[in-house]
Amino acid sequence: MERATDVPESSERSADPGRVNDYDSFAEAYSAENENSLVNAYYARPAMLALAGDVAGRRILDAGCGSGPLSAALRERGAVVTGIDVSAGMLALARRRLGDEAALHVADLRDRLPFADGAFDDVVASLVLHYLEDWGPTLAELRRVLRPGGRLIASVDHPVVAYTIQDPRPDYFATTSYDFHWTFGGRSVPMRFWRKPLHAMTDAFTSAGFRVSVISEPQPDPAARELFPDDFHALSTRPTFLFFVVEVPPPTTGSRRT
Repeated sequence: MERATDVPESSERSADPGRVNDYDSFAEAYSAENENSLVNAYYARPAMLALAGDVAGRRILDAGCGSGPLSAALRERGAVVTGIDVSAGMLALARRRLGDEAALHVADLRDRLPFADGAFDDVVASLVLHYLEDWGPTLAELRRVLRPGGRLIASVDHPVVAYTIQDPRPDYFATTSYDFHWTFGGRSVPMRFWRKPLHAMTDAFTSAGFRVSVISEPQPDPAARELFPDDFHALSTRPTFLFFVVEVPPPTTGSRRT
């Protein structure tokens, strides 16, 4: 299966390092494709930025920052951004974009993060959670580094995507992995994602202590209609990504803030 135009914003390793989801092996090609593609530059990033709203002065963790285009956009809007990614190659490109003083760290979202409790006002996780079979430990850790009242803004492959492209179709209600290949500059690279039904996603958020605020299926930027006339109609008429805003509940009145 080729998905050369459906390029996620972020990266996270699978259970087979060096084989699938090995972003270090194609970081330059991935970043170049990601920069101005329809699904990234005119759909995923604008949607994430719209959900984030006014971020001036907010401390934001870009979880799975890749080569840093979302971090750069948030910083331009006045946010104080820290980026993490499992791929050192992608972070090298992010540092090239953001400068030597940028707060960038190699970190695996399945491990404890190197930040204090309540260190951030927001976490953005753009097209990264679908690399993980079990969201529970990751969401618990993201909740830990968010202050009370903080937000996790996340996007993933829409749950119907794998269901409609796999043959035979999987059990919609099961969590299943699916493998495919992307092509960059004539090179085919193996990838693996995990598909979850919608209720499993929302259950994972609430089990981690988040409150679901927004579930969004946005439209692409209208400016893309003339730039990508052959692909715009398909992107604007079928599910592709699903976006969430979930919040850490603020402390109850009279409770001691931790």
